[in-house]
Amino acid sequence: MSDTLPELYFRTREGAATVFRVRLDPRSRRLALEPLANVNLGNGRIKPLGGRTISPGERQRIEAWMAERRETLARREIDDIFRTIDHLNATAHRLQTKAPDELVERIAEPLLLAMHDLRQTLIRRQAEIALRRRKKAEEGGEER
Repeated sequence: MSDTLPELYFRTREGAATVFRVRLDPRSRRLALEPLANVNLGNGRIKPLGGRTISPGERQRIEAWMAERRETLARREIDDIFRTIDHLNATAHRLQTKAPDELVERIAEPLLLAMHDLRQTLIRRQAEIALRRRKKAEEGGEER
């Protein structure tokens, strides 16, 4: 373990985290994680745990972590979408070149339904974007 420990440790979970103060007991040289707060990334709420008080410096570090975590999750979401495109391409190639008839029969319907749902969603969202752009251009704020 490193000689320099962070002051706070964040145990992440879906859309949130528990924040711990990191303590090192000098006598026993044991590491202690003291629960400090729960944070909600969706609404930005920081809730102290067990009657603990969050110092202004800790609050600032928690808020900085939350901003960084949101950026990380946004990058991952975009990466997941591009990874999905790669998976679709690989699936098409496999189905065309290697897949046995039984596999094609087993996956065709659920895959076609998922692709149809995705296609409808993309078309609807593209239309919404085009309408907003047209409206903005008509109002004189050209966004094209």
